[in-house]
Amino acid sequence: MKFYSYNKCGTCRKAKKYLEDHGIAFKEFDITETAPPKTLLKQAIAAKGLKKLFNTSGVVYKEMKLKDKVATMSEKEALELLSSNGRLVKRPFAVDGDRVTIGFQVDEYDSVWGSSK
Repeated sequence: MKFYSYNKCGTCRKAKKYLEDHGIAFKEFDITETAPPKTLLKQAIAAKGLKKLFNTSGVVYKEMKLKDKVATMSEKEALELLSSNGRLVKRPFAVDGDRVTIGFQVDEYDSVWGSSK
């Protein structure tokens, strides 16, 4: 699993702890330094929809005034933007094969990632 997170994000720390506690192997990337590549973002868009990918509460999102722009943005434009700045991607962002989660909800992690214990 590829796990994109930010160590100062409480939600990311909870998700990471969940993965560790359930014995789920992952490779962690700092989303502020390494944005998910377009291929993974495309998977997430297919699974969750474009709007769910944006970190709407983030400073960069607000500074760029993306609230009104996202609704009319093409998928190609969104992919360019999201892959160029990880701070725009909602976190934590986890992907393994065709399984994707955005954000952290225990119920969703249980159903998507299960447990190897």
